[in-house]
Amino acid sequence: MASEAGSYANAGEYISHHLTNLTYGKLEAGATMCDGSTLETTQWVLGGCSAEFNQMGFMAFHVDSMIWSILLGVIFLFTFWRVGKKATEGVPTGMQNFVETIVEFIDSQVRDTFHGRNPWIAPIALTVFVWVFLSNLMDIIPVDLIPYTLELLGVKYQKIVPSTDPNITLGTAVFVFFLMIYYSFKVKGFGFIKELSFTPFNHWVFVPFNLFLELVGLIAKPFSLGLRLFGNLYAAEMIFILIALMFGAGIFFAVFGGVLQMAWAIFHIMVIPLQAFIFMVLTIVYLSQAHEDH
Repeated sequence: MASEAGSYANAGEYISHHLTNLTYGKLEAGATMCDGSTLETTQWVLGGCSAEFNQMGFMAFHVDSMIWSILLGVIFLFTFWRVGKKATEGVPTGMQNFVETIVEFIDSQVRDTFHGRNPWIAPIALTVFVWVFLSNLMDIIPVDLIPYTLELLGVKYQKIVPSTDPNITLGTAVFVFFLMIYYSFKVKGFGFIKELSFTPFNHWVFVPFNLFLELVGLIAKPFSLGLRLFGNLYAAEMIFILIALMFGAGIFFAVFGGVLQMAWAIFHIMVIPLQAFIFMVLTIVYLSQAHEDH
């Protein structure tokens, strides 16, 4: 899984390479390029090394994360659309059975957890679960397989697991947060502001204190949702990379590394759906709270 690890100067360079996103951003005039030259005019470029990535600042795009996220979304939508189009009323088999099992599982979770009336909650929960699951599943692919293949084609950096990028996980969590705010105002109206102002202490004297507590708790929800997913998958990917280093340390360590890779992959198969399930359940819970009027 790390057959070309020896082409890097040291283990640190190998790890850094595999944890670096392919980034597109703006380099200001005077920026130092990969070859040591100085950029004469401000340009939007596809970075070629970590030195250029670090100078791009906040307004930069992780191209690999975006491409893989969109690709996985297309695979999800096309597969479910195809199965739905060919669905029969008889006993389901094959892919139809698999898809119906997922849909029924999500539907049961929504019925048990969501206490309002909203036909959009189940589709949202299904989308969140399947997309996060597919993103996590990319972690099972050997760490060198796709990056090394693309490097032969001239693409030096490539992270293929979207959920190891905090921009992706926090972006998804912020989407859920906006849904929470939208439905809170739609269902409760001004009562949502009143709820924030008079909880937990139902007296006007404590309004500033209540607002501080409630707003901190409200804002913490998307951060905890996104960072939990990112932290678990980033740590898992890091372990895969560290084990992969053993493949360049001789036949004994290569065999031992292969055993460790297999063991960690089997364990990680349980983590992948679990993290998707937690993200989905918390999404349902947060949206249920937004529909509940105290």
